[in-house]
Amino acid sequence: MGIAVYPGSFDPITLGHLNIIRRSAAVFDELLVCVMSDIEKRPLFTHEERVELIKRTVVRYRNVKVETSKQLLVEYMKSKGAKVIIKGLRAISDFDREVQVSLINRKLDPSIETLLMPSSEKYTYISSTAVKEMARYGADLTTFVPNEIIEDVVQKVRSVGWRL
Repeated sequence: MGIAVYPGSFDPITLGHLNIIRRSAAVFDELLVCVMSDIEKRPLFTHEERVELIKRTVVRYRNVKVETSKQLLVEYMKSKGAKVIIKGLRAISDFDREVQVSLINRKLDPSIETLLMPSSEKYTYISSTAVKEMARYGADLTTFVPNEIIEDVVQKVRSVGWRL
């Protein structure tokens, strides 16, 4: 079914993100997971660190590639020949924001389609923000982030002095 792009800040990648990646990779010939900036968020990890963390968690999916871009999403997609944006939805608030963004993207490039994929119910409560907060307090992260990166998240939170 062609090339799709799953953009996000992924700071850090969660099991919810990984669920969307797994499901999308099963539908599209190629899935590009693209680490992008979000001006509303204060990142813990650099773009390059996030790319590395994601690569470790998606190694089992042969049709998934991980990149970063500072371009406008539709420009990045043009450069990759992609026509579909994947966005995961956890709640109604996500829907409101993602519909607005999808309309803007379509205005910028009418050939771009956005696929809004509801989160699997067991991941609806997980967010990168919540993961960072739990790591700050030393909570067990095993049901929130991929095992491959738990220690990275814990160490990063400690290194920036977020630990209480």
